[in-house]
Amino acid sequence: MSAARAIHQEIVDAVVPPHVVYAHCDIPCGIYDPHEAQIAALTVVRMTQLIGELAKPAAGAKPEDGEAYQAKLARYVAVKETHSERVKAELRILWADYFTPDHLKQYPTLHETFWTAMKAASKARQGTNPADALELSTKVQEIAELFWKSKGAKTHRVPSMQKSGGEMVYPVPA
Repeated sequence: MSAARAIHQEIVDAVVPPHVVYAHCDIPCGIYDPHEAQIAALTVVRMTQLIGELAKPAAGAKPEDGEAYQAKLARYVAVKETHSERVKAELRILWADYFTPDHLKQYPTLHETFWTAMKAASKARQGTNPADALELSTKVQEIAELFWKSKGAKTHRVPSMQKSGGEMVYPVPA
């Protein structure tokens, strides 16, 4: 790099400092698993359930009851939104880094499956409809099944054993 170019870069860095960018492994490391997306989707389901179960304070309730309600609601919404975004992040990693053009030939609906799952995550994030959260979980399970199938593994669904209910998709050991 020339001296002039180096000085220019230093000025640019001083005005707009570079920031660290995190990515799941552009090495690539070869470590991929849909488990975190499934857990995040179940968390969205559970937060949606908790929002639906949250009793609004009665008219004339004490101010601290209203404050407690608002605090719980805010926490449930924040966690739901964080985990909806986590689903999207985990799916983007699988979609962009794991699946290859050969996979697309083998599974022609792959892009559509991911696209609808990403849209389901956005919809679940934007609202509190339990059906939207369940749809997200279902779409993530479909991707988990495709993922394991692409690795030559059979899958089985087992109860999640979480308060949200639902199932988890796991590979069947050979």
